[in-house]
Amino acid sequence: MSENFDFVAIGDVVTDAFIRVKQANVYYDEKDHEEKLAFTNGAKIPYEFVKVVPAVGNSANAAVSAARLGLRSAFITDMGDDDHGKENLETFKREGIATDFIKIHEGALSNYHYVLWYKAERTILIKHEEYDRKFPDVGSPKWMYLSSLGENTLPYHQEIMEYLKSHPEIKLAFQPGTFQIKMGTEALKDLYAHSEIFFCNKEEAEIILKITEAPCPDLARKMSELGPKISVITDGPKGAYAYDAQKDEMWFMPPYPDPVPPYDRTGAGDAYSSTIAECLALGKTLEEALLWAPINSMSVVQKIGAQEGLLHPAEIKEWLKKAPADYRPTKV
Repeated sequence: MSENFDFVAIGDVVTDAFIRVKQANVYYDEKDHEEKLAFTNGAKIPYEFVKVVPAVGNSANAAVSAARLGLRSAFITDMGDDDHGKENLETFKREGIATDFIKIHEGALSNYHYVLWYKAERTILIKHEEYDRKFPDVGSPKWMYLSSLGENTLPYHQEIMEYLKSHPEIKLAFQPGTFQIKMGTEALKDLYAHSEIFFCNKEEAEIILKITEAPCPDLARKMSELGPKISVITDGPKGAYAYDAQKDEMWFMPPYPDPVPPYDRTGAGDAYSSTIAECLALGKTLEEALLWAPINSMSVVQKIGAQEGLLHPAEIKEWLKKAPADYRPTKV
């Protein structure tokens, strides 16, 4: 049945423990040019509540999104045989995601992250467990979606690259995570070259391309020089740019207006990126995909965690009916 999958996601799966923080200080660090979250060292810091969300992570979120949008979805990952791993597995089964390619490692722990959630933003304490990974035979799905994997996984990435070389008909969507960005473009050059579509935010693009303070359209064009046929660069509340290298077309897509202020921004980027890839897998045009993605992202930030707000097609269509007149992709 593996040949029948429309969408196979590859990446680490984690359990997120959301800790809603009551008291903290956010300040702008002039030296590092970024916001910092600060607590008094040695103090007792009050929090409002904790919510544990299983079976998340960039690719896990993409697999759930794909299933809800009607694609035959499967997930490739490694995890432990502990209670968290068992809960992850049950979550995927409830979502209708095939678990054929999930490898359970006896005696190992599953990934568990702590999310310090202050106002609408979150700071995540991460720890990726190491596993003896082996890329499975998944047949020939229409699309693969590759995102965040842990450190020391270059050999596993090389297995993925070899699999794609032997299955050139598979279209790849690539949304690199932290460690994949650190690996550099040379180590993963075959993945970039094979990518049908590539996703990252503006700050990540500048790191990947080793460029400082470049406009998003320039970053998208430069990214496609590495191989992706389509490069999508998001810029937070400013919107996103998508460059179709084959047609030499640059699109700008504004965000969908938030009905109320965002509650939790976790998973907004995953929803945006995966929805575009999934729309393409459904046979939609890039312009149609750009209309759907901000709606799913908007919905996600209204809920706790990365998956509760992911929508079904009928729900996205309802939001489209209510969209303002200027909500549309435009060529730039």
